[in-house]
Amino acid sequence: MDFKFISLKRKGDVFVITLQKPPENRLDSEACQELIRAYRHVEKELGQEADGAVILRGSDAKFFTTGLDLHERERNPFASSDGFYPLLATVLDFPFPTIALITGHVFGGACLLTLAHDYRVMNSQRGYWQMPPVNAGLHHDGMGSLPRAKLAPHVCRKVLLEARKYKASEALEDGIVDAIAPPEKMFDVALELANRWKSKAKMGVYGVLRNELVGEATRAYQSNSYVHHKETSEEPKVKL
Repeated sequence: MDFKFISLKRKGDVFVITLQKPPENRLDSEACQELIRAYRHVEKELGQEADGAVILRGSDAKFFTTGLDLHERERNPFASSDGFYPLLATVLDFPFPTIALITGHVFGGACLLTLAHDYRVMNSQRGYWQMPPVNAGLHHDGMGSLPRAKLAPHVCRKVLLEARKYKASEALEDGIVDAIAPPEKMFDVALELANRWKSKAKMGVYGVLRNELVGEATRAYQSNSYVHHKETSEEPKVKL
């Protein structure tokens, strides 16, 4: 398939999606729709009740993605409804194991994108993980659903109410990521996770069981997707 902002490669039954949207892999609606198309393509290629997994990674060791393109919302108030929310719903509904390889900085909504994946591997030498909506005056319905599903209550407080900026070692300690590794080894760690768990999709219930764990988040983002009759989020007071 042809893509503008990503690349898609196959390593056996593991697919690797690489974000490559200069300069910081910002998630505008077009990029989000490309990612949705890539995940659905992988699903079609693997078929039903098969081994398989997906790794989503950044294109370099400086950035994974610095989150939503908030300036796009000045031109299109439905940018998140048509892009970001459906992307999260797609990843949460995906019937194969997913790994986010956090190659560098990740901010804002991109943090939710990493939490939507089953496993997270972070660059141990460079990059921060931070959700700053409390600093920007930004909110959308369901924003807390993924942190609640994936993180301990005291960590959710740090993430949402304190906008804590995490280095890799701190993110590992608080359970935000599953592993950390230096740049030259982090892909191998992510690939090992993908190969370890890819067979869990074979019985055809992986996505169903994930939904038992994160169903609140899945429903929240599905209900906000492609909605044009109302506002689905607060406009940010500050564009970080």
